[in-house]
Amino acid sequence: MTQFFTASDGAKLAFRDEGKGLPVLCLSGLTRTMADFDYMAPHLPPCRLIRMDYRGRGESAWTGAESYTVPQEAKDALDLLNHLGIEQAAIIGTSRGGLIGMYLAAVAHTRLKGLLLNDVGPEIHRTGLERIFDYVGRNPVWKTLDQAAAAMPGVSPGFANVPPERWRAEVEKFYIPTEKGLKITYDPALREAFMAAFKGPPVDLWPLWEATAGMPVALIRGANSDLLSPETTAEMRCRRPDTIFAEVPDRAHIPFLDEPEAVAAIRQFLEACK
Repeated sequence: MTQFFTASDGAKLAFRDEGKGLPVLCLSGLTRTMADFDYMAPHLPPCRLIRMDYRGRGESAWTGAESYTVPQEAKDALDLLNHLGIEQAAIIGTSRGGLIGMYLAAVAHTRLKGLLLNDVGPEIHRTGLERIFDYVGRNPVWKTLDQAAAAMPGVSPGFANVPPERWRAEVEKFYIPTEKGLKITYDPALREAFMAAFKGPPVDLWPLWEATAGMPVALIRGANSDLLSPETTAEMRCRRPDTIFAEVPDRAHIPFLDEPEAVAAIRQFLEACK
């Protein structure tokens, strides 16, 4: 069941808090919602699964482009943990969520039991960013969910052996049907925030990866990812030889997290965080 809490700046943000045991905070992708983790959830060992919609996404309040930043979203994540009275949580971060997780490792290290990154790292391949630039903040051309689902294989390079029902489930998470066609599930102003970061000067994120020292870390990569390169993956593992690692075949950015390789890595990571 979706609940709401008030962030420190007054924004009303949506979250779910289910189960008991190790607190696991799941942070979704840039344009996505807490539904990002629906496929993963049934495969987890007993734990306390916490998910949130970032501001401007899903059921959370729209607060303007200037507030759609990694530092603000990290602060919101801490506000949620504080709201729930949780001192430490393991974090599973998909894409943008992984960047937030690394940022938290640097600024709130003691609040993390561990960090798992889903197809993201300290260096983001330009090709992947350009692909995101093409669609972020824009409603799709398709008028119905059926049309969108049918188009997914053709607009998702690097994905293979994905059944039609999975693509249908995906577009139901991405879009809202209306009389005028499909609408995105987030504030279109997110495009403005993304472009500001996209055009900004390069930022060295490797210190954020180094900040995970002393906690369990895991990395899942889509074998065909255009955002997380093999070279960056190799360097991450070189700097943290203890990284739990899985590469998921037939997946690009991002794995669904219910693939056998992903599930095995997630379960090993959560065991290490106990």
